[in-house]
Amino acid sequence: MLRRGLRVWLLWLAASVLAAEQQSGTIAEGTPWATAWFAQDSGQPGPTVLIVGGVHGNEPAGARAAAQVRHWPIARGKLVVIPRANELALREGTRLLPDGEERDLNRSFPREAGEEPRGELAKALWAFVGEVRPAWLLDLHEGIGVRQQDAKTTGSSIIHDGRAATAAKAARLLEAVNATVADVDRKFVLLDGAARGALARAASERLGAHAMLLETTWKGQPLSLRVRQHRLMVHRFLTDLEMLAGGPDVLMPPERSEGEVRVALYDAGGAGASVAILEKKIAGTPGARVERVGPPEILAGALGQFDVLAIPGGSASREAKAITPEGREAIRKFVAAGGGYVGVCAGAYLATCSYAWSLAILDARAVDTEHWQRGTGDVKIELTAEGRRILGDQAGLIDIRYANGPLLAPAERPDIPDFAPLALFRSEINKHNAPQGVMPGTTAIACGAWGKGRVFVSSVHTEGTRGLDALVHRAVQWAAQREPR
Repeated sequence: MLRRGLRVWLLWLAASVLAAEQQSGTIAEGTPWATAWFAQDSGQPGPTVLIVGGVHGNEPAGARAAAQVRHWPIARGKLVVIPRANELALREGTRLLPDGEERDLNRSFPREAGEEPRGELAKALWAFVGEVRPAWLLDLHEGIGVRQQDAKTTGSSIIHDGRAATAAKAARLLEAVNATVADVDRKFVLLDGAARGALARAASERLGAHAMLLETTWKGQPLSLRVRQHRLMVHRFLTDLEMLAGGPDVLMPPERSEGEVRVALYDAGGAGASVAILEKKIAGTPGARVERVGPPEILAGALGQFDVLAIPGGSASREAKAITPEGREAIRKFVAAGGGYVGVCAGAYLATCSYAWSLAILDARAVDTEHWQRGTGDVKIELTAEGRRILGDQAGLIDIRYANGPLLAPAERPDIPDFAPLALFRSEINKHNAPQGVMPGTTAIACGAWGKGRVFVSSVHTEGTRGLDALVHRAVQWAAQREPR
């Protein structure tokens, strides 16, 4: 039986106009600034909408949201998307153009009639926008703080061009995104008048397009939440234009490449800073395609679009609380239906049967939970025969990073298959009055089955230890029921 999220996804695709003509190309081709564009032409009368992400390289949410939106099938008009307008800056994570001139790309477009854009990339982007001639342009950005709390930032705002029709649409987007913001002081606000030289302002004043900048806030908010806020606003916009049917939580395209492994990486409440490292290591897995998710995506059934859910280190109890009981049940159903689960440190705790908030998808308990805060540092582990089969034939002791992960032992639950130890602790950390001699010999890495799915957990940080990337890759492949390689 198809999982609920996958059913919704397929029904949406079936109800949409799948015969839309797909087009793509490259802006500034043959230069260091080269970046891709994508278009869908429905063949039905309707507006042309241009969505741009990644103008500033330190604002990743817009680029990620645009990359997801470009796959949404449209029913009328034409949708054009430039997901990563400033590719070089995105790679380096910098706001300014990394060309030695320290220029802001979003201040480089024509300010006056007849004025040329400043710089090679701005010229190429402006030429492309001129060819597209969009009726509407949405430029996806991020601010540092929240506009309601700090007038110096544009974060959590929608900046429109001041025209009545644009302002009316902006109000609809505001309504959609603010319905998901519980804190009144963090709600989005409407502003008018983008900065001179901004792409949206130039498109409005020079090309007559209705234009908006959609600004999330990156400070103190997980990337998955910011990406979803962009998706919610774009979804409301396209739905109001009758270009789109279905929900805003479609993160993956309908088509798959051969050997593709789709991984949902949890990054919201309780997740630690190591999530970025884990994402990078998982992305190195052959065929891996990674998207960040939070509780809203889990509750919406979006896991049905993925092969594996990865839960990083952090605080397991806070992860469980943020995910909510309903979300935890959704994870259990996802795995039982054939999905994979990879849990690291806190994610390993979450998978066990140790606590009332645990997922109980692995027949394991944490040993000596009274002294769970054993400390951090390098420990030695040794792979079992099954561990060498799944994770690679690494004989002898392995030095690896440890940070208060669980010491695993059988929970002996009759309703859950026994887990297989893949690695055992061969040394210990026993700070903060933890008793000596408890850690050695307990299980550090384990795997098991839950329904039709697979569960892989690691108390230790393979992703945070140099030279052990292959262990991460093989864990993901095994959980996805692919042959580890």
